[in-house]
Amino acid sequence: MFDTSYITDKLAMSVSAACVVHCFFAPALFVLSYGVSSFSIDSELIHYLILAIAIPLSALALSKGYRHHKVTSFLVTGVLGLSLMFLAVLLGESLLGELGEQLVTLLGSSLVAYSHFRNYRTCQELDCSCHEN
Repeated sequence: MFDTSYITDKLAMSVSAACVVHCFFAPALFVLSYGVSSFSIDSELIHYLILAIAIPLSALALSKGYRHHKVTSFLVTGVLGLSLMFLAVLLGESLLGELGEQLVTLLGSSLVAYSHFRNYRTCQELDCSCHEN
């Protein structure tokens, strides 16, 4: 039986990677597109959209993984990562500074991606049915 954990873990890892790419490459894209684009690529809306996708997707994948594997560390790591991502958006550049916001975002995204990767690998190692290929 195919379970959504397979898809949600992979999607959540992709969203975390997109967050990191946006965080570090958006300023360069903004500079390069300054004369061409009429809107700001570095819009705060993107941060909220990534969070709006990452939080429910990660919550679904990690909770399903926990129900199947009973490994608490992945759940805790994922929640910590999501919390850091949320804090980076909430506190923003004005309180953390540009570098601080990027570092908190990078750490949070990395923790989320790691928790999903470990959740996915654990399922493969246990040969359970929740991540059928």
